[in-house]
Amino acid sequence: MRKVYLVLLSLLVVCVGCQWQMTHTDAVEKRSDEVVIERFDRVERLYLTMADFAALQQLKTDYAVQTRTLLENVLQLGPVNDPDICTRWLVFFQDSTLQALLRDVEQQYADMDDLNKQLTGAFRRLARLFPDMEPPRVYAQVGSLDQSIVVTDSMLGISLDKYLGADYSAYLRYGYSERQRRMMTREYIVPDCLGFYLLSLFPLPQDADSTRARQRWHMMKIQYVVNQVIGQRVFSNDTISQIEKYRKSHPQLSVAELIMLDSIR
Repeated sequence: MRKVYLVLLSLLVVCVGCQWQMTHTDAVEKRSDEVVIERFDRVERLYLTMADFAALQQLKTDYAVQTRTLLENVLQLGPVNDPDICTRWLVFFQDSTLQALLRDVEQQYADMDDLNKQLTGAFRRLARLFPDMEPPRVYAQVGSLDQSIVVTDSMLGISLDKYLGADYSAYLRYGYSERQRRMMTREYIVPDCLGFYLLSLFPLPQDADSTRARQRWHMMKIQYVVNQVIGQRVFSNDTISQIEKYRKSHPQLSVAELIMLDSIR
């Protein structure tokens, strides 16, 4: 996915000496605990399909953090302040598969009101478990079939290109397994957002004593909490069933205390 393709010189000229500035068009009045997904992906698409200079300016002014995260951490194209970074970004996305991702995301996610409502409810319930928690600022983006969810500080980015459906042609072409593709659907966006956000609060153990089994155990506790917040068994396996039984027999145990347990008996 990182092969560079040539584009017309007219597209490249737009980027030469480009400045990262612009005005916001997606501002939404909302309550402090209401989650409304910001459509960074639409401004991104406008720039990457039309070489729109105004869109490029908006990416800087209104979406500076999102743009930096996408270019540096997701696409790994280089520092956002590099003089030719916008040229590299534009050229990179001339790949036919990436252009199709931009188009198909726009079609499938023209309306995200259902996800806004689901995320608002989910983060409100999560806040009852963690009273000091502030809901993140959530935005949508299009990557290059890399990371699904990106969490940085108080922001959470959803890569919609990873949620285009279990039978999406690019997923089949690039060899995603049936199990992976089953989770690359709209229905998994909210559970994944909760899971990755919880991992930002309770990171996987990375100390010298960490083992694969210990990290898996941590993930199962996170998935158990996601199930509780969602109100259904989105994630299911024997370990999660054991955690459910343990929690029922220890109702005084808080969710935070559960997550910190090294084992259950």
